[in-house]
Amino acid sequence: MPQDRSARDGGKTVALNRKARHDYLISDTFEAGLVLQGTEVKSLREGHANLTDGFAIFYNDELWLEGVHIPEYSQGSWTNHTARRRRKLLLHREQLIKISQKTRESGFTIVPLSLYFVGGRAKVEIGIGRGKRDYDKRQTLREAQDKREAAREMRARNRRG
Repeated sequence: MPQDRSARDGGKTVALNRKARHDYLISDTFEAGLVLQGTEVKSLREGHANLTDGFAIFYNDELWLEGVHIPEYSQGSWTNHTARRRRKLLLHREQLIKISQKTRESGFTIVPLSLYFVGGRAKVEIGIGRGKRDYDKRQTLREAQDKREAAREMRARNRRG
């Protein structure tokens, strides 16, 4: 999980896309760098970003992140960026080929899972996943609820005796 990695490297998790793991069955994850403008980095350091509507798409054999909202920097002037612009993702060529082959299969989508800093550089964890159906989502919620109830019961038993 990138939270652990970024915390270990002294980094900071800026945004999580909890909805992505609920809406998609993630098969592979990759860490990618981001090409950002100066005010975007400053806005991210303030902890402002929204990955909920984000997705990645190929243009000219390059992977681009779209739909991610990084609000304008509060102290910015005419140099401020646009909040929902297209941002280039930086990956190794082999990773790009693997992602491209996987997404050519029907039903696979590239979604951002988290945005964080590692060593002063902004990174995004992207996942390749297939959309879940409604009954899959309900089943996942049911399993999580059962797991919580079992843990609650175990804690109660351990307290008693």
